[in-house]
Amino acid sequence: MQPISEPTPGLRASDTWAPAPALRARTFACMGTVVSLTAPVGSGSAAQADLDRLEAAAAVVEDQFAALDAQFSLYRPDSEASRIARGELALLQASPLLRDLYADAVRWRGRTDGAFTPERPDGLLDLGGLVKGYAIAEAGRSLVALGLHDWCLNAGGDVLVSGSPAPSSASSASAAAGEAGAPPWLAGIVDPADRRTLLGSYPLGPRPPARLALATSGSAERGDHIWTVGLRGPSGHRRPEFAQVSVAAQDIVTADVLATAVVAGGRATLDAVTARWDVDVLAVAHDGGLLATPGFRAPSAA
Repeated sequence: MQPISEPTPGLRASDTWAPAPALRARTFACMGTVVSLTAPVGSGSAAQADLDRLEAAAAVVEDQFAALDAQFSLYRPDSEASRIARGELALLQASPLLRDLYADAVRWRGRTDGAFTPERPDGLLDLGGLVKGYAIAEAGRSLVALGLHDWCLNAGGDVLVSGSPAPSSASSASAAAGEAGAPPWLAGIVDPADRRTLLGSYPLGPRPPARLALATSGSAERGDHIWTVGLRGPSGHRRPEFAQVSVAAQDIVTADVLATAVVAGGRATLDAVTARWDVDVLAVAHDGGLLATPGFRAPSAA
């Protein structure tokens, strides 16, 4: 990890770069954020068919997010997660999906030396650090099953892509496989100190090193909501060392979990993550200082 001092220009995570064909997006609100599905749409007679496929796919994704939110949101008193929090339902009696996600979260806790955890400091079970990434991953699998090859799914700045915003051949499948000439999706990192500006951008796509996902955690959108590990100060838990952390990885769950873990664990976890996983990381300190792996500093990420 080396510090970088100058931001690089780019697009917001909700934006995409595509010279042609035109991009169209469908959005909905869920899990306390905005979710968007963006895909290239052809011209002429193909345009309406592409738009119909996008509409149908967006409806499937929205239903999946809504079902998971209804089950796992601690802001909904009727959710399964809220029933567990109130002591009305034991974890051993919970649904198979909730128990599976809890087991995954426990495994991640071990892999991150406790920086990522499924419990709050007061002992309350909270799978929020895993559910959104899981929802994005499940939606991505559904999009592939529906036959969509080129798309960008963005849930509050956590991004998963497939193929290209501008497939270079008549076959979208060949572009999704990484055919030369198809540009990557370009996701941007918002400055936590000023959400109207950008710190940089990162190309996502199937070409090596095959980074298909980017997740960002921190205080920019929701305030300091991630519990830090380590010593507590006189006023409670210590402030996170980083205001924001972005992680690019091959899958969205890994990117989302590790971004949260680095915010919670600080520089020690940052060093461990970059040593153990094949990922790129951009960490923003509260004074505006930046730490970045080579993938974020490379000219191709500008």
